[in-house]
Amino acid sequence: MLKVVDTTLRDGSHAVSHSYTVEQVRSVAAALDEAGVDIIEISHGDGLAGSSINYGFSTTDELELVKAASEVVKNAQIGVLLLPGIGTIVDLEKAYEAGARVVRIATHVTEADVAIEHIKYAKEKGMFTVGFLMMVHMASPEKIVEQAKIFEENGVDYINLADSAGHLTPNEVKERIEAVKAACHVPVGFHAHNNLGLAIANSITAIESGVDYIDATCCGLGAGAGNCQLEVLSAVLNRLNIENKLDFKKLLVASEDIVRPLLQRPQQIDAAALMLGYAGVYSSFLLHAKRAADTYGITVVDILEELGKRKMVGGQEDMIVDVAYHLANK
Repeated sequence: MLKVVDTTLRDGSHAVSHSYTVEQVRSVAAALDEAGVDIIEISHGDGLAGSSINYGFSTTDELELVKAASEVVKNAQIGVLLLPGIGTIVDLEKAYEAGARVVRIATHVTEADVAIEHIKYAKEKGMFTVGFLMMVHMASPEKIVEQAKIFEENGVDYINLADSAGHLTPNEVKERIEAVKAACHVPVGFHAHNNLGLAIANSITAIESGVDYIDATCCGLGAGAGNCQLEVLSAVLNRLNIENKLDFKKLLVASEDIVRPLLQRPQQIDAAALMLGYAGVYSSFLLHAKRAADTYGITVVDILEELGKRKMVGGQEDMIVDVAYHLANK
């Protein structure tokens, strides 16, 4: 049966400027647990230890949020995201102590090898461990398979492919999923962004191509134009008679009564979000680019277009200001 990973409290953190409180996390986690979600991912939007001047400070320490969620869930597992180079093994150990039993270790699509020691540590701790390849639009299916095999050889429980820019079309999702499924023997998952309005279509394509895990968020809350919208996904899965354990009506209550009031701005495909998807830019760059545009008096669309041309990837947030300065002084 399809398993659902909800990242409202991780990827959704981008959309609320990392301002989640303990009580908000308790409410959201309890509602998601009640609605049948399998894994609830919680951390700064950029993963463990992401709270910083470079990525944006969190209102509440993420370990407090992990602990709060672990105290209210009854069936779901609590997970965290870790990007090697931002988060460390020490951060992962603290997250485990706070109640996390799942870790998704994320790298750029061509850099799976930087996660090896983190994977081995997580497995030693008995954590359910996922290899998470970001920005998969930037590599061929053959290259993705090469990197997925690094994860598999080092013992991950499944491999997740992330369309971090919301750039892929359904056919491109299909060829990437099918390539990894054919080459690897561990389960595969998929993470969509909605910058081209394709998050639901791409997620359904991934499911029909054989993924075992799918990511989504309540109200689509997430970086850029957001993620695959969980309550919409639930409805579509039911319409297509795809077996799942989500409770559609409970998700409607969770999204409308608990999550939607937390939104600080509409989760929509505006010009900037659309340019993210069109140019293939990391979705988490959006708010950083908007701030740089305001500072230098240029359009955010121009900044994002230039970032796409330069093929900037996650971890290069500091270069956004450099690009904005360059454009303003051309």
